[in-house]
Amino acid sequence: MRIASVEVVPYALPFREPYVTASGTLTRREMALLRLRSQDGMVGLGEAVPLSLRGGTGLGQVVAELERLSKRDRLDEALLRSDAAELSPPARCAALTALLDLRGKRAAAEDGVSAGPSSPIRCNATLVAGDPATVVPAAERWAADGFSTFKLKLGAEIAKTRVGPRFSGSRDVELVRTVREALGPRARIRVDANGAWDLETATRTLAELEPYEIELAEQPVATVEEALELAGSTGIPLAGDESVESRADAERVAASGAFALTGIKLSKVGGPEEALEIAEVLPAYVTSALDGPVGIAAALQVAQSLGDLGRTAGESLAHGLATQRLFAETIASVECELRNGLLHLPSSPGLGVEIDDEALQAHRL
Repeated sequence: MRIASVEVVPYALPFREPYVTASGTLTRREMALLRLRSQDGMVGLGEAVPLSLRGGTGLGQVVAELERLSKRDRLDEALLRSDAAELSPPARCAALTALLDLRGKRAAAEDGVSAGPSSPIRCNATLVAGDPATVVPAAERWAADGFSTFKLKLGAEIAKTRVGPRFSGSRDVELVRTVREALGPRARIRVDANGAWDLETATRTLAELEPYEIELAEQPVATVEEALELAGSTGIPLAGDESVESRADAERVAASGAFALTGIKLSKVGGPEEALEIAEVLPAYVTSALDGPVGIAAALQVAQSLGDLGRTAGESLAHGLATQRLFAETIASVECELRNGLLHLPSSPGLGVEIDDEALQAHRL
């Protein structure tokens, strides 16, 4: 596709309250908005979300990579996915998403048909790490808004104290127990340790959590080898995240039996097509990298595609895409809407997202 101009805008959105996990704490999410303008004046939107807490490519490098795209008058998916483009996964995700948005808008214009309604997807509540006095009221607020699946961030105490393998995990167990009692037996609870547990702690903690009917444990340990050993000692399904960043990773995990399924973050794996390729190998659900409105819309479309293609980890498994609730502000005048625990795509062509330029400038870095 011929590209007339490339615009990259780094920006940050503040959280309503600090986002605390075993990987660290964030008070805002730094991202980059990409605008690709075609020669006929259409604009495709993309978004790069550097995974700063996980040691990934920094925002400055991602912006530089995207700005280099202006040296090319043509862009296509094959180029962007090749080594020749020299794009990190977040930058590649932004560029591929922008092309996807452009193609959707162009197809609608050529057909003369506006986008029709699409099926919403069910989302889980995302709760930041904390003590029961903080987490339980937050879970109850999500439940009152129609959410029935709750993701609890565990392992933060290990990361904070660094007391090593003798950490008992008792605070994590107490948190899960308290949330289960507050929400009742019908609520689905999944836990995510972001790889903070060592094998001994993970084995002991998951054993103590089994009576609370945990839906899945996401990345409980850091390595695939540890996950394989852990899988043999627990009845709780293990899900990958940090360990599955490519189709090759998914193939290795599937062959070993370490993880039964995986969460997929578009910015981590490099875009929508990469996400679908992983899901061809390993049952999957889509999660947010704390994306802005463009990234959430792209992830929602992938989640819809997983359902259409029968590649989900189960028809009733919720996706982790309700994180826009965690932000105090937005840069969009039109974006995905959360209603009764369901995420709805905007009705306009492409991703359907419209940017509020004044808000973007206010949050520009």
